Amino acid sequence: MSVEFSLLELASVRINETPCDSFTHAVAYAKAADALGFKRFWLAEHHNMQGIASSATAVLIGHIAGNTQQLRVGSGGIMLPNHSPLIVAEQFGTLASIYGDRIDLGLGRAPGTDPVTSRALKRDDGAAENFAQEVQVIQQLLQPSAPQQRLRAVPGEGTQVPIWILGSSLYSAGLAAQLGLPYSFAGHFAPAYMRAALKRYRAEFRPSAHLEKPYFILGLPVIWGETEAQAILNSSTGFQRIVALFRGEPLWLRPPIDIAQLDWSAGEKQNVEEFLALAQIGDELQILDGLQQLRDELAIDEFMFTIDVYDRDLRIQTLSMLARIKDHLR
Repeated sequence: MSVEFSLLELASVRINETPCDSFTHAVAYAKAADALGFKRFWLAEHHNMQGIASSATAVLIGHIAGNTQQLRVGSGGIMLPNHSPLIVAEQFGTLASIYGDRIDLGLGRAPGTDPVTSRALKRDDGAAENFAQEVQVIQQLLQPSAPQQRLRAVPGEGTQVPIWILGSSLYSAGLAAQLGLPYSFAGHFAPAYMRAALKRYRAEFRPSAHLEKPYFILGLPVIWGETEAQAILNSSTGFQRIVALFRGEPLWLRPPIDIAQLDWSAGEKQNVEEFLALAQIGDELQILDGLQQLRDELAIDEFMFTIDVYDRDLRIQTLSMLARIKDHLR
């Protein structure tokens, strides 16, 4: 069976541009993915981060779904500690009522932001401890309601929007397995526990009404160039952003620069390399080879790519490259 290809979008903002510019490009990017046969287009949730405009995740999902035809559009993910389960069920029930069976609900346990921002979002500090219970509340709210049920998601009840567990830890892998839900691992920023999480997910998986056997998505970055040297140059945009993340600086997308000119310490360089341990950086054959190795070793069901480059045309050209190599993966 062939592996599926999907995309994770952060609505990244280039330096000296606006979120509106980012949203305009995201639509063009999604349309290209739709035409090329990509499976999903998920949007992340981040708050209080200059350079990332995906804070109103459900709103952006509707914007992308309304401008595409076949793509499944969803959240990668909704950070559940920031939201009440009822609101999430209502929002995604509304999306499903408008766009039918094209909506995915990916749920994450981390708040995805700093403590100051978490408090501003008005959820209690212990919300993450209730993650498993709140996932199950959302599941119930999206099912057909019982006659005497007092709490209903309207819209939402009966839509049965598919739920995914997102994570970067063994906890999330175990919960996805326990609930019999598909699992997406955040290898694009936390690759260290990927193999252990996948092993636990498959070993502990319990079939459910939602899923008969484990289904695993691996998120990872892809940076392509016509040559390896060009790919390395293109990757410097992401390197600059990750260094800025470690330093607590704005996360604008910046133009590529020669790697030798990057302003980073030896420790920062090592941290970036660990952060990007699963990144596929190279020409077309190198990326095909890297994905094939992961597919052979881990039997990945689906790859979900982040393409963190400055040049918007290059970003869409990378989709065409991925579409070319997809059928070559055994």
